[in-house]
Amino acid sequence: MGAAIKRKSSQALTVPVDAPPFKKVLIANRGEIALRVILACKEMGIQTVAVYSEADRNALHVRFADEEVCIGPAPSSKSYLNIPQVIAAAEVTGAEAIHPGYGFLSENAHFVEVCLACGITFIGPSAEIIRKMGNKAQAKATMQAAGVPLMPGSDGLVETVEEALVVAEQIGYPVIVKASAGGGGRGMRIVNNPEELPDLYHTARSEAKSAFGDDSVYMEKYLLEPRHIEVQIMGDLFGNVVHLGERECSIQRRHQKLIEESPSAVLDPALRQRICDTAVKAAKSVGYYNAGTIEFLLDKRGDFFFMEMNTRVQVEHPVTELVTGIDIVKEQLRIAAGHKLSFIQADVVQKGHAIECRINAEDPYKFTPSPGRITALHFPGGPGIRVDTAMHQDAVIPPHYDSMVAKLIAYGANRPEAIARMRRALDTLVIEGIKTTAPLHRRIMDQPDFIAGTFSTKWLETFLEGLKKVEAAAGREAGD
Repeated sequence: MGAAIKRKSSQALTVPVDAPPFKKVLIANRGEIALRVILACKEMGIQTVAVYSEADRNALHVRFADEEVCIGPAPSSKSYLNIPQVIAAAEVTGAEAIHPGYGFLSENAHFVEVCLACGITFIGPSAEIIRKMGNKAQAKATMQAAGVPLMPGSDGLVETVEEALVVAEQIGYPVIVKASAGGGGRGMRIVNNPEELPDLYHTARSEAKSAFGDDSVYMEKYLLEPRHIEVQIMGDLFGNVVHLGERECSIQRRHQKLIEESPSAVLDPALRQRICDTAVKAAKSVGYYNAGTIEFLLDKRGDFFFMEMNTRVQVEHPVTELVTGIDIVKEQLRIAAGHKLSFIQADVVQKGHAIECRINAEDPYKFTPSPGRITALHFPGGPGIRVDTAMHQDAVIPPHYDSMVAKLIAYGANRPEAIARMRRALDTLVIEGIKTTAPLHRRIMDQPDFIAGTFSTKWLETFLEGLKKVEAAAGREAGD
């Protein structure tokens, strides 16, 4: 199917004092992140091109872009992941650059190379950097050479059960088997003893092969109650790299984040400085440029270990924008056009506190998908509230893609005020016609452990198990 293009009536652009970094940018994504990039481009006087699948014909990112191109049917493999169609859309509209958002083609090194070959600027790092940091085993080796602290584990890939048993004995149980090419919790298995290891090792490899087309795995020591801390970094083509502080991402289920905040409630100034400086060192070791995130696991003693790097903008970037006042997407555009960073490290100051809830179209406790039409919708407002979304009343959540409905972000002068504002926002959020995770987020905001900041990456699963027991007990009482 050829790329079908529709041009909208042109409007006079308000050109800023500084010339925009590009005249026209294509956004190779959908949903809230596509709309987020479009809005940044509008502020900078940049024309935008939206690509869309047939399932997204009436989506808001399509409506608000200056031009729109249909690139295929609903399945992402035939549309948003279809590199020839995306490139054709850029060429037929005259787009100079492509912003990939997150997901889809954002960390596809081959796509970056195709863009380069076609004379199109990719708004992100080089293919070489993406390959180096996208493969977890290679990323670990790179970080080890740079002196970044690593979790005790295997030296590279573990190719047999026998080798896995030896490594596990050396580093001590529990251990975790991880897909080298993986992410999102797939191809990962926690092993508590030698008896479990053979079956779980083979299961991890099989799942990795199915999910990523690569069954290679490695092993690490498994921390029982770690915190997930990530650092936002930005670099330019002149060798400048800075950090924008850290984010706390420990409220997660099966390695999928539900709530993020900045700054972390558990870091003191000295530990924060060490983690952020380490992230900058890690980024500089690979010549990193554009936006990226270095992720760490933090144990109870204050020791932290490199986990992975995401070579793109993160879902949770708004909390960093709110506490630093820096527009990360605009900075991405400037960097890709060859501009130096518009600030230095001394300019970056974290002020206040921000919390983000990912509102997904899922059953709030079973986490089963809930696609469908939104029959009533009201997003909250008021002081300190930001909503990043591409939803509207009568919008349809299709079953083909990520279930994100909106990112609800609350900002306050301190963490208690941010929590209070998030409670207020969740209380006034109305989404009807589908199930969402909003009720779960509202319950979490009242939990003493969350309020005190005393949680780990395992907290949510324990909390959910507790809810199941309470409901089961209530059911038994009702039956008496």
